[in-house]
Amino acid sequence: MNLIVSLFLGLITAFVGITPPGLINMTAAKVNLKEGKTSAYWFVLGAVIVIFFQATLAILFARYIEGRPDVIVLLREVGFVIFSVLTIYFLLIAKKPKAKKGKIKKKSTSTRFFLGMLLSALNFFPIPYYVFVSITLASYNLFVFDISHVFVFVTGVVLGSFLVFYLYITFFQKIEGKTDYMMKNMNTIIGSITGLIALITLINIIRYYLR
Repeated sequence: MNLIVSLFLGLITAFVGITPPGLINMTAAKVNLKEGKTSAYWFVLGAVIVIFFQATLAILFARYIEGRPDVIVLLREVGFVIFSVLTIYFLLIAKKPKAKKGKIKKKSTSTRFFLGMLLSALNFFPIPYYVFVSITLASYNLFVFDISHVFVFVTGVVLGSFLVFYLYITFFQKIEGKTDYMMKNMNTIIGSITGLIALITLINIIRYYLR
C-alpha cells in the first residue's frame, strides 16, 4: 500500500470531517478577526495537536476491533441509539441557537493555544469518525493498520485539519453572512445529519443479522 495514498486519504477525510461550520473552526476564524492571525494560528496549533492524538487513538482502536465483527456490531447498535436520541433532541426538543455578536477579548497566544487544545479535547466527534473511516477504507483495501501507514494517515489528518482552519481564517469574512443563516438553522442541520447516520447504521445492522 502506497504511503502517499494513506497521506492523501488522511488529508481528504479530515477535510470532509472538519469543513462544516463547527465550534473549533468558527472560533479560529473569529479569533483571527478580533486578535489577528498570530493568535488564530496559536489556537489552531493547540487544536491540531489534540486532533493528532484523537486520530491516532481512533485508528489504534479500529485496528483492535477490525477482526472482531461482534464488537463492530455492538458499536453500531450503540451508535444507532445515540444518533437516534440526538436526532430527536435536535429536531424536536432543542431551542434554536442565536448567533452571538459579542467581541472576543484580547488574550495572550499561550491562552489561545490552550483554548484550542481544550475545545478540541471536548469535541468527541473525531474518534468515532476516524474509527469508522479507517475500518471502511481497510474493507476496500485502501488502508492497512501497520505503524508506518497509521503515522502517515494521521499526518494527513493533521495537514487536512490545518488546511481547513487556514481556509476559515483566511476567507471567513466572505462567508460570515452565510454562517449566520447556518447558526439559526443549526439544530435542523445537525438533526438531519444524525438522522441520516442513524438510518445508515440501522440498515447495516439489519444486513448483518439477515445475512
